[in-house]
Formats: sequence, C-alpha cells, structure tokens
Amino acid sequence: MSTLPERMHNPEDALEAMRRMTLPQVLAMQAGRLGDRTAIREKAYGIWQTYSWADYYSHVRRVGMGLLSIGLCRGDHVGIITNNHPEWLFSELGAQAVGGVTLNLFTSSVADEIASALGRIQASYVIVEDQEQADKLIEARRKLGHVRKVIYMDPTGMRSLAGEEWLISFRDLLELGNSEDVGQPGRFEKEMGRGSPKEVALMLLTSGTTGIPKLAMLTHRNLTSMAANWNRSSPAGVGSDWLSMTPPAWIVDQMWGMGVALLGGMVMNFPETPDTISEDFREIGPSILITSSRFWEDLASRIRVRMSDAGAVRKKMFELAEDLGKRCVDLENAKSAVPLHLRILRAISSVAVYKPLLDRIGCSHFVSAYTGGHPISPDVIRFFRAMGLNLKQCYGLTEAGGIFQVQPDGEVKLETVGKPLPGVRVQLSDEEEVMVSGDSIFAGYYRDFEATSAAFHNGWLKTGDAGFIDREGHLLIIGRKSEIIRNKSGAAFSPDFIETRLKFSPYIKEAVVFGEGRPFITALINIDPGNVGSWAEERMIPYTTYTDLSQQPAVMELIRREIEEVNGQLPDHMKIRRFILLYKLLDADDEELTRTGKVRRQFVYGLYLRLIEAMYGREKELSVQGKVRYRDGRVGKIETTVKIADVKQ
Repeated sequence: MSTLPERMHNPEDALEAMRRMTLPQVLAMQAGRLGDRTAIREKAYGIWQTYSWADYYSHVRRVGMGLLSIGLCRGDHVGIITNNHPEWLFSELGAQAVGGVTLNLFTSSVADEIASALGRIQASYVIVEDQEQADKLIEARRKLGHVRKVIYMDPTGMRSLAGEEWLISFRDLLELGNSEDVGQPGRFEKEMGRGSPKEVALMLLTSGTTGIPKLAMLTHRNLTSMAANWNRSSPAGVGSDWLSMTPPAWIVDQMWGMGVALLGGMVMNFPETPDTISEDFREIGPSILITSSRFWEDLASRIRVRMSDAGAVRKKMFELAEDLGKRCVDLENAKSAVPLHLRILRAISSVAVYKPLLDRIGCSHFVSAYTGGHPISPDVIRFFRAMGLNLKQCYGLTEAGGIFQVQPDGEVKLETVGKPLPGVRVQLSDEEEVMVSGDSIFAGYYRDFEATSAAFHNGWLKTGDAGFIDREGHLLIIGRKSEIIRNKSGAAFSPDFIETRLKFSPYIKEAVVFGEGRPFITALINIDPGNVGSWAEERMIPYTTYTDLSQQPAVMELIRREIEEVNGQLPDHMKIRRFILLYKLLDADDEELTRTGKVRRQFVYGLYLRLIEAMYGREKELSVQGKVRYRDGRVGKIETTVKIADVKQ
C-alpha cells in the first residue's frame, strides 16, 4: 500500500496529490495513512459491522484479483446492479484497479432496461446484489451473449441455480482473488499502477427526461477533482460520518462515495434498509447528508401531517415555533439583524420543540445537509432551516461530475443554488443558459460524438438549464431551457417553478403543469397516498384503491385548497385554473418518470393528451382507460371516470 510522503500531511498538499491518482490508487494511499481507522459501517440484522481502511483495501484487492482470475482484461466493461452496500464499493474499485470500466444500474430497472444498457457497452461481467437481479439477467440471457460471468452477492434463494456455470458467488470470487494473489504476488500493484487519472473510470446513464438516456463517461480525474473541490469547502474531515442512501447508479452517491469520502477519509455508513433510515440516523449521528429533493419533500410532508394530528397543545407549540423560526430565517435571508428577543424565543423553542423533533427523525447531529437532483421549493428549505437544520440547496449534473454549486454557510438564499465550488467556473450564455467549466467535466458520451459535441460551447459544458446570477454571485435556476414555455398571451413561465411549490403540500406527491400556447395553466396531480389516505380515514371517508381515493369529492376539495394557497404566491399568468387528480401514480416502470424520479414531461404530455385537452374544454368529467405495470411485470387495465376541477380565483 502507498503511504503519503511526510511533506504531504498538509491537507491541501494531500488533496493535490490525490488529484493526480486513480481512485484505487487513492484508496491504497488512504489505507496506508489511516490503516485500522474505520472506513465503512454497515448495519445488518440490527448490528453495525465495520471495515477499516486496511480491510477496505483488502476487499478491493481480492475483487480485482478475482476478476483477473476469471478472465477480465484491461478495458473490459463491468455492470454493477446493487443497492447501498459495501460490496458496491469493493466491486467498483476492484474492477477499476485492474483496468475495468464500471456501469452502475438501478436495481428497480426491469429486465429489458438492464439488458439494453449492458448491451450498449457490451459488458463482459455483471455483479448483482441478489436473486432478484440475477433472475432479470437470466430472463434476458439471450440478449446478453457478451456477458461471460454474472457474480451474485447474496446467496439467499440461489440454491436452485447452483449448477449454472454462468453464475458465480461473490464469496467464490473473493476466494479466487486470494488464490490468484498468492500465485502472482505483486500483480495487483502492477495492474493498479498502470492506471492513469485520464482514463475513464465509470459510466452513468443520464436521467433521460427528454429521450433515451445517454452514457456519460467520467474519468478518475473528474471524480478526484470534484472530491477535492468539496473537501476544500465542506466542514467534513477525516472520520466524519456520511450516510449512503441514494442509489449508486445516481451521480450523487458516486461523487460522494467514490470521491469525497474517499479523498477526505470520511466514514461511509450504509443503513440496513430504507425503512430503518431514521433509526440508523439516530444511532450513527451523521454530520453530513446529501440526498434528493424528494427525500426532503417527503420528510417535510410527514412532519407536517403528524403535527396536524397532534394534540391541541403540541400542535399550537409547533405552530408558534415554526412561525418564530421562519421569521428569523427571513431576516437572515435578507441579511438583517435578528432582534435579541427573537433570538431568545428561538433558543427556547429549539430546546422545547425542534431539538426533540430533529432527534426523533435522526437529524439532530447534522452540521450540513444538502438537497439536489431536482429543483426544490424554497418553502421546504425555509421549513427545515426554521427548525435549525442547516439544509442547503445545491446544483449539478452527471456530466459535470456531480454537484458543483452550493449555498455557502452564512449566505443561504432560499431561492438560489448558491455559488460555485472552488476550482469550478460558471457563466451564462447569451441565451441565459448556465454553462460550467473545470477538471470535473466529463469525457463525453459513450460512442456518441454528435451528442458530445453538442454538449459544449467553446469548451464550456452546456447544462440545458436557464438561470441568472444575482449581484452577490448566487445562481438562480429558472428551469430547463427547453421547458420554459409561453402561454397564449406570450407570458413565459417555468413548469418546475410551479411544481416545486405544489409539492410542498403534504397531500401532493407529484404535479405536472401545462400551458404552452394555452389561455391558462392546468395541472395533473398525484395525491400522496399515505398522507391523503390517513386524512380520509380520520374523516371516515371510505375508499378501496388509489384510484377510488383520488376521485373522492372531499379529496378533490382538499387539493383545490392546497392549489389555491400556492396560487396566492404566484403572478396571475402562472396561476393554475383547472386540474385533474390522476387515477394512478406516475411510475418509472411506465416510463413516466426517470429512475431518479424526474418527470419525463414530453412522454407524460403524449400519454395523457386526452386529459390535458379536456381541461381546456368544457368537460366536468371524462371516462378513461389506462394501463398500470405491476412489479412482477404484469400489465393491468384501469377503467374509471376522472373529474375536472376548477380553481377559485
């Protein structure tokens, strides 16, 4: 293992040195520096298991040597289909250490999606989490003639496939790696040493909101540069705790797990299941969390619903504390002094209300929390900051190596995404498109020269987002440049701007607004089945299915009031005039959402055009037939009547 020269014990020198390495070389250096210090924690069966930096490196070494033993060659592509587990890190870095290029895919993807993505890169090997993922590959095997071996991590349920030569267990791969290491001492170091920071380390599928996802190629230098930028500006340090909870197929966990945590010597924590995240928060007390806007929207909704159901005294205490906190946040946002009496009252409410609440949801130890991936309502940021949670909005994209724009501490403006990280340059084009430059910018799209060329302008990466920079250097994102639309009178608006404010309601899970060339704005709304279901049960409103619940007159009136409240914050040309409560949840399996939860607007428009047209007609209700895809792949039919509601002006 490499060790850090004495002159590089200065953090800045260390970061600069690591920027000139591959990711596995960085791990080797960190293992030499940090040795027996904890690098990874994983909760399994209620018990936290730990890996030291030396253990981390040892597992990566065994995976790399195991892959060499079954025939991996430098330049081969390796697919990885797993959730948040240490084996993800071991597999990815192990493959990269011996010259492989990795592609992480979402575990929620169906067999055809997986086969298509693996086929595009002609993957030689695929590492999967469990039987469910292995079954998808077996189902699509006739399309996967290029795959030599499938390696599965969890042996549960795999007994019936024990004689299948195409499959090999992760445990057997590690044992092969041990044997190969004994038989060829020094080979791993030699292979790892051949790696160059300019080489492609991994590929990720872009969100695909406007069409077929592209394969973005990221080099080792892209990820180490972004990691160095974050470590220079983040309050984290060696030993700081971070919880991994967004899918490894998304740029955020790649940027942080394979970059920031690796270079910064942080501890990566893996929750047992998505359902135990709050409990795991409390046990670990992580200092930093970075996750999607949907997480914070859902958490805000759950808190508000629970407090609305609380006893009269507790409910009033929360309302008073929330109002007080928001007044302080608004003063801080305006850079005005907070009067002494408000500071005292806020301190009291923090002890009495907010600290117990933050501890209950596992967020009491956060130094910083970040939200990214999709625009979030300023109301959500304001809500959590009023509680004393240092939640900040940030901005980035896969092609830029992750999140490059962050709200600095002490300069949090609720409506902006802050300023660029050190080492990143941001400017606007003549058409107000946000463009970015720096060492973290991707190497291009795999085998797509035309798309790669179109992504740049004079060496600057075009983000596709429209925005403006205020006098203090903060960037405000207006919305996707291609999605800025104009109504019939020519007034422009961003659908995202309206939708994010609608989703602050605890009763609205998703919203898609329309109005291009139309006389007014309309919306398709997905109700939140959990929160609206609880609301209905408390009022003795009977229902059977989501479809039934969504068309209840009382639910329609509930959502009408929520929309009217949002309308009160919007200019006249952006107010919603009519809406439909959609009879089914938008779903990635039905291609209505991307795997990261973003709405595929054009697809939704085409799919629900009849409903959209009805909102601009005189109809009060409409009979519809729809399809829904179940988790087992079956396709069912829905026949119902949807109501078209007007919003009071």
